[in-house]
Amino acid sequence: MTVKNKPEDPKKTETTNANDDLSEEDKRLQEELNMLVEKLVGEDVELYFPALQMLSNLIRTSTTSMTSVPKPLKFLREHYPALKQVYEKISEEKTKQFCADVVSVLAMGVSGSLDAAEKRECLKYCLLGTLANVGDWGHEYVRQLEGEIAEEWNVDNMEKLLPLVRDVVAFDMQHSAEIQACDLLMEIDRLDLLTQHMDQSNYPRVCLYLIGCASYVVEPESTQILQGVLDTYVRFGEYPRAMLVAMQLQSKAKCEEVFNACPDMLIKKQLCYLLARQYVPIDIEDEDLRAILLNAHINDHFLSLARELDIMEPKTPEEVYKTWLESAGSALRPSLLTEHPVDSARQNLSATFVNAFVNAGFGRDKLVTTEDGNKWMYKNKDHGMLSAAASLGMIHLWDVDGGLTPIDKYLYTADDHIKAGALLALGLVNCGVRNECDPALALLSDYVLHTSTNLRIGSVLGLGIAYAGTQREEVLAHLLPVLSDTAAPPEICALAAVSCGLIAVGSCNGDVTCAIIQRLIDDNKDVHSSTYSRFLHLGLGLCFLGCKERTEATMAALEVLPEPQQSLCQTTLSMCAYAGTGDVLVVQQMLHICSKHYETENEQSSTEDTAFKKPDKKDSKEGSSSSSSSKDDKNKSKSSKDSKNKEKDASKELSSVQAVATLGVAVIALAEETGAEMCTRIFGQLGRYGEPAVRRAVPLAIALCSISNPQLSVIDVLNKYSHDSDNDVAYNAIFAMGLVGAGTNNARLATMLRALALYHGKSPVHLFMVRLAQGLCHAGKGTLTLSPTHADRRLLNQPALAGLLVVLTAFLDCKNIILGKSHYLLYVLATAMQPRWLVTLDENLQPLNVSVRVGQHDKVDSFLNSPGGTGKTFLISLILARIRSQNHIALAIA
Repeated sequence: MTVKNKPEDPKKTETTNANDDLSEEDKRLQEELNMLVEKLVGEDVELYFPALQMLSNLIRTSTTSMTSVPKPLKFLREHYPALKQVYEKISEEKTKQFCADVVSVLAMGVSGSLDAAEKRECLKYCLLGTLANVGDWGHEYVRQLEGEIAEEWNVDNMEKLLPLVRDVVAFDMQHSAEIQACDLLMEIDRLDLLTQHMDQSNYPRVCLYLIGCASYVVEPESTQILQGVLDTYVRFGEYPRAMLVAMQLQSKAKCEEVFNACPDMLIKKQLCYLLARQYVPIDIEDEDLRAILLNAHINDHFLSLARELDIMEPKTPEEVYKTWLESAGSALRPSLLTEHPVDSARQNLSATFVNAFVNAGFGRDKLVTTEDGNKWMYKNKDHGMLSAAASLGMIHLWDVDGGLTPIDKYLYTADDHIKAGALLALGLVNCGVRNECDPALALLSDYVLHTSTNLRIGSVLGLGIAYAGTQREEVLAHLLPVLSDTAAPPEICALAAVSCGLIAVGSCNGDVTCAIIQRLIDDNKDVHSSTYSRFLHLGLGLCFLGCKERTEATMAALEVLPEPQQSLCQTTLSMCAYAGTGDVLVVQQMLHICSKHYETENEQSSTEDTAFKKPDKKDSKEGSSSSSSSKDDKNKSKSSKDSKNKEKDASKELSSVQAVATLGVAVIALAEETGAEMCTRIFGQLGRYGEPAVRRAVPLAIALCSISNPQLSVIDVLNKYSHDSDNDVAYNAIFAMGLVGAGTNNARLATMLRALALYHGKSPVHLFMVRLAQGLCHAGKGTLTLSPTHADRRLLNQPALAGLLVVLTAFLDCKNIILGKSHYLLYVLATAMQPRWLVTLDENLQPLNVSVRVGQHDKVDSFLNSPGGTGKTFLISLILARIRSQNHIALAIA
């Protein structure tokens, strides 16, 4: 006889299985919690308060791990609706508030449901509770409250929530959770509440976090955050850090406030070094401090560094090229020379630039500063002689006293090209260095309105380089008449605009802006049709470098220009105004411009082929009978040709707008590491599918995001572009390789450039570019940098970026500018040149030798502090295991 078992209830089996998995301790806890809930649900009012006290004690004393929910919250989750009903039926005020606290904590356990998230019951019952010591319930509860406060905050309930916010912030600041406090106060726009909780132990972390956040918020919130950080640093006596923030705000008044607030003379000297590095001029009466601010120390310290490194011996261009290392060997060279004769003038010109870059700042070389240096001048032709003479200024860079004498003798030569080069050299010597005698202004101002075009070139550009970033009104007063001179050639007008932009960079100078706009509005066909017109747009943009929204009035004034010029000028202005800001919306606008398609000459000619086919025999017979109609057709065809030519010119101009927009993406994103990496990916797409003008600008844009930072991935991409079938792309890619490795002596890059020299050995123009890149790679014998950013990319040196933009803009039309007669524009890179060094000085500002260990630290003290349940134990165990596996000693001390 068989007996059938009754089917079991599936719900009961699930609960029994869950209970079976619990330990004895958990079962006892669950039973105790259920008993307390039964007391609350019951009718005995006197048991409510003791039961609630027991519940709160069990919740507060519970422990948990990173991946699990506290046991009391887990077991009480099913009783949450019942406890809400208990709260409603309690009449005694104190007990009701205590019950609201418990329900608020339990609401954290059910906050994942949509209904609970919409009602924000954790915050709701917290406000109904005692509002005393919310931090006693733990970090997770406080975090839940912070999230709901940020969602609930508005004008109506601001006063109601403010006491709770103060309590939460106080708890966070006392328990090493400063980041959560900052996030909450930024969400509700009340960062002023942080000030009263700042002390010596927590202000460094708070300030560093707020500085990082300032890059990701829009104006005016970004400025408000930095202003708060500045005030905090000044309050705690961190004057160097405060000065960095003041320079980040681009406020000369703030820099003066920080400087005047500092009581210590030694710290003031340090502040002067910071101001001199950023080219921020302020008025100081103390002579020692003024000498530091004038940057006069840079040459002496640089030469002492060179002596320490034993690199004072000048290098020749051949030592940079290292032709003996090229794999082809000397056996192939005679055949190459016979088949393709070397362009000796271009070869000598490239040697001039390489010699200038490699020996920059050392005051000695083997070509120009020797006794027979005159001979090298005459080995060049025309404007090549100008660049050869100007190389003297690059070699004597920063040495005003020692550099004027060897340059002065060339001012009395009969050749205008050499004399113009000497004028430009005078400007280069004074670049980045201030001298109270103003030798550059005294010597160059006489030639600004000279009848000789070459002398005007040297003097105008020399003034711009010498006084870049100074915003000197007396210098601008000499250059503005050149800008408004309608009889001047387009080249002179363009150089005047560039020089004015370099001097007034980032100042929104009204005189310069009005002069350039007036010159653009004037109906001057020579200027508009010239390739140098792009420098007028750039000069206007440099005046607004980093000024963001302050360009609105100027943008409106530019709307009167004809369309190609208007788009070019407005795009350039936007590029400069948002330089280094990382503004995503402006980047999107630039990418939208890059994505447009304009008909190229080939496409237009293919559509026009049908109009110019040879007529058939029948058509010719019929055409001979109507002579009058054919004359009319000829006139119509002439007019149609003229209109088509105008359309071609317009499409060329519009495609050059795309090149500027491509550069603009890099200019906007270069000051932020993440943005620069994202731009590199974007440029990969533009290089594959972009228009020809965009593809030519892509290598330059990639280089701008990685100046003097030869990352392997960047070098490989540029190396591929250097073999491109489009010569303009190849030229720009080769030069971009030089910019990426500028002043680094990077061995991998040097090997790539030697291989390129062999590959392009039959092309004098390609070889010229390779030589330029080699000279830049070895600039200053590996002691210089061209990077416009410093202080961990927080600060952007505006004159440095302006100089780079001038050179990159010239490379947008490489054939007509750099490969034409205006190769001397390469010397504008001097505004971006800075030594790569760490100089330690004693109290008397004399060099002090300090032993520095390069590599891993032997002894490291680390401090790890975070809320419970975040995985500290696991992280510590992982770190200890890693360190001990390397045979190092590691101790974990609680």
